[in-house]
Amino acid sequence: MAEHQTTQPALAGKQKSLAGKKVLITGGTTGIGREIARKLAQEGAMVMIFGRDESAMNEALESLLESATDGDPIGFTADVATEDGIRKIFSEVDAQGGIDVLVNNAALGYQGILSGNYEEWQYILNVNVLGYLACTHEAAKRMAAAGTKGHIVYIGSMSADTREAKSSVYVATKSGIQGFAEAARKELNPKGIRVSLIEPGAVDTDMQEQPSDEKRQQIEEEKMLMAEDIADAVHFVLTRPERCDVVEMKIRPKQQLI
Repeated sequence: MAEHQTTQPALAGKQKSLAGKKVLITGGTTGIGREIARKLAQEGAMVMIFGRDESAMNEALESLLESATDGDPIGFTADVATEDGIRKIFSEVDAQGGIDVLVNNAALGYQGILSGNYEEWQYILNVNVLGYLACTHEAAKRMAAAGTKGHIVYIGSMSADTREAKSSVYVATKSGIQGFAEAARKELNPKGIRVSLIEPGAVDTDMQEQPSDEKRQQIEEEKMLMAEDIADAVHFVLTRPERCDVVEMKIRPKQQLI
């Protein structure tokens, strides 16, 4: 009897490599963004980060130099909340020869609507929403012009679904990103640009105001994630085979049940 043959191995394909890919990570100097930068640099990506604080940027860049396997990472200061900041960011992108991947991560936490004032709300919206829109516009324009199969990843939040009363302003911004990501995918996918939304639950970052020992306890109790968990999720999304499109991923601590 003739041996049965299958085409499965030919169809399986390989996960995509990040080696040499030019990756811009907004808010890449601290927290989740910094851990994403480290992970992708380890995988050979040409990583570019920025943040508002020069000392945090320098510290992050020094750490990234130890992780990078294919070219030195680039770091600079810029404010994603301003038009001048957006111009500076993408001037740096152009100087590095373009962009293959954008990770929209820069965001600020905020409390409920009974707190703060117009000026503070405006800045939060500029960072958490307008910054995402502006960076998407600039990155997608360059990806489309280059004819590359680019990828844009949004770091959202479970707050878009749980909608906690104590952080209604933050909820408004993350709910906006959830809707924007879905519509942007429909707009950009036909141009060969993937769009993925990752919505983490509680993560041990500066946005969580508990003392460090309390956060470590919550991690041990599986009630809080580590930033590297989100970095691993981003890496997974970016390396799927060409036929595969991860549209939305929700990642929460095992014991975070709300």
